[in-house]
Amino acid sequence: MNRSLDAVRIIEAKRDGKELDDDEIDWIVDGYTRGVVPPEQMSALAMAIYFQGMTDREISRWTAAMVDSGTRLDLSGLTRAGRRVPTVDKHSTGGVGDSVTLVLTPLLATWELAVPQLSGRGLGHTGGTLDKLEAIPGWRADLDATARRRILEQTGAVICAAGADLAPADRALYALRDVTGTVPSIPMLAASIMSKKIAEGTGALVLDVKCGSGAFRPDRADAEELARVMVGIGTAAGVRTSALVTANHTPLGRAVGNALEVAECVEILAGGGPPDMVDLTCALAREALDAVGIDGDPRERLGDGRAMDSFRAMVAAQGGDPGAALPLAAHTEEVRAPESGEVRWDALAVGRASWLAGAGRTRPGESVDPTAGVLLHRVEGDAVRAGEVVATVHAGDPGRVPAALTELVSALDIGGPGTARGPAGVVLGRLRGW
Repeated sequence: MNRSLDAVRIIEAKRDGKELDDDEIDWIVDGYTRGVVPPEQMSALAMAIYFQGMTDREISRWTAAMVDSGTRLDLSGLTRAGRRVPTVDKHSTGGVGDSVTLVLTPLLATWELAVPQLSGRGLGHTGGTLDKLEAIPGWRADLDATARRRILEQTGAVICAAGADLAPADRALYALRDVTGTVPSIPMLAASIMSKKIAEGTGALVLDVKCGSGAFRPDRADAEELARVMVGIGTAAGVRTSALVTANHTPLGRAVGNALEVAECVEILAGGGPPDMVDLTCALAREALDAVGIDGDPRERLGDGRAMDSFRAMVAAQGGDPGAALPLAAHTEEVRAPESGEVRWDALAVGRASWLAGAGRTRPGESVDPTAGVLLHRVEGDAVRAGEVVATVHAGDPGRVPAALTELVSALDIGGPGTARGPAGVVLGRLRGW
């Protein structure tokens, strides 16, 4: 770097709509991660990016700078049963009732490949994959690199927390964006997601980019743009990347909450489960298999027991007891249909009801109630008669039930025939970078 760089000039350039060059991006991401650039200056830049946006080249370079802030894992030589296998991962942008990872990861591992699924915890109205799996007695999310690789070679599947050495710039920048109102910025959101996925070392990646009230990007056009940007970032980084844009206007499946969603996933692994969850899981599985050049039928392996065996092996390898009973809520309260008609559920309000019941957190580090959540007995499009039970609130703390119940009642709408909007999980679009 042969010239002097200055944070104020970089902020002013982006404020005025100018494109930042590689040196400027590398310098400011590195400087903020190391504490050289203070939070107030990075906050100003984040807000400038929020309003002015970034070009595709800027976004790719910003992502690369975040990856370079830590360790990039190398899984290119990973083997199973002595044979080298490809790696493929999946990431969802988050949605209400979305526990697909719990089924998809072990399902894909029934083929000769490996799935290094680094996941996160919930914040707000959408649940976290790690919170859900921690409802299984003994299961642990924190694994070092050696343990992750060993489990991948043994079972082909691992779901765990990202290590502190992977993209540390992302953690620093996310914390800042969270308190400055800049989380929805598509360039910074895309870079945040993709930096961790590139750093984990996967060879292929499938993105589930959700839209609708239950998603972080409710507008379909925004979701499509986020998908386009992320596929471009992955492709530029040498990761075989594709994206499905999927609907989340209503909850996916019937369960919203930690242990409740695990129980639903076990039902799917046993060959049953809600059709919308099964359909989306299989669509993502086919996309992942295509990405690594494997021809296979996901539905067959959900039905013949292989996916269940894979799930049990994955859970046991991470210290969990796959045969243990899941925890149950001490308190439940039913919601009944106020009139006859066709059911409609608003995903955001159902997610908030689950959160109010104790399934989620308001700030990082808070504990969650593994038993809390919402179970839907009637889903979008089902016909009901007045007085029928349509949902149940589950909670460990009885003091949380009234607020959760009020929110859940607000999520329900009973309309006439043909007023339902269709199920969640419908694939609205596909983008491939390969």
